[in-house]
Amino acid sequence: MTVHLVATGGTIASTADEAGAGGAGGGLSARLDGRRLLEAAGGAPPGAGPVEVVDLSTEASFALGMDDVLRLHAVVADALAAGASGVVVTHGTDTMEETAYGLDLLLDDPRPVVLTGAQRAADEPGADGPANLRDALTLAAGPGVRDDGVLLCFDGLAHAARGVAKRHTLATGAFASPLVLHRVVDGAAHRLARRVHRPALPVPTGVPPRVDVVACHLGADGTLVRAAVAAGARGLVLAATGAGNASAAVVDAVGEAVAAGVTVLVASRVAEGPVTPRYAAGGAALAGVGARFAGDLGPWQARMLLALALAVAPDDPGPVLDPHL
Repeated sequence: MTVHLVATGGTIASTADEAGAGGAGGGLSARLDGRRLLEAAGGAPPGAGPVEVVDLSTEASFALGMDDVLRLHAVVADALAAGASGVVVTHGTDTMEETAYGLDLLLDDPRPVVLTGAQRAADEPGADGPANLRDALTLAAGPGVRDDGVLLCFDGLAHAARGVAKRHTLATGAFASPLVLHRVVDGAAHRLARRVHRPALPVPTGVPPRVDVVACHLGADGTLVRAAVAAGARGLVLAATGAGNASAAVVDAVGEAVAAGVTVLVASRVAEGPVTPRYAAGGAALAGVGARFAGDLGPWQARMLLALALAVAPDDPGPVLDPHL
């Protein structure tokens, strides 16, 4: 059994910069490689066998792009093809939910792929990275952790990638989701639930097209929708109010975008619950001008799905999207 650890940076790999002029702090920067992270976590957990480390990058996740997600996918796929029993990815928390879901959409393998990270830097008191990494390695090596898709492991819980979201900017229990699949206690993974299996998407051969998220709010008009289309967006995700509603001005702009060949998905800015076209002047009007509804996906994961779908089916992404909505 060989677990592969792919390090990409993030807070788990960060330490404080030296104070600048006048004693001002320089902030946090990712600089620790995967071997140092593994050492801080106490090495491979019992029964895990050797851990093979790959240093892909040392970036903050807010600096990543879709090309980085595809590059990470290629490294993870190569590790699985080489016979890894499981793969752990250390990643920044800011966009971890997007990367986890992107990998989940593209991978079709029963072996565990687990993303983890930290909310406290490696040199801060009470750093949570080592414990999170130990738990992720336990999951990746666990014989009962299979057919779960990509997992996001944090604070002792392993969330299914679909639906997981960062819910706190600083707390160590940063993530929540509608589906927790495992709890890690005393070095062992305990299954709590099973996920719904959905088909994997084809892997894009190039970087996906531009897809923007436009938020709705009190008094919102169609300016940002039109600006996104003018900037070259081939897809839009509307972070709508409530169960998927928008003002008449936004509905008009969405209709123009759809007529111009732009695929529009409607998600909600609300943290939980599905969207549905139940209000005549809101969601039903959006459906009437050709927008599609993203079910229970949040705006950021809906954007990931739409971007990948457009990359492989630019003329008609509907059949690619349908099993995931």
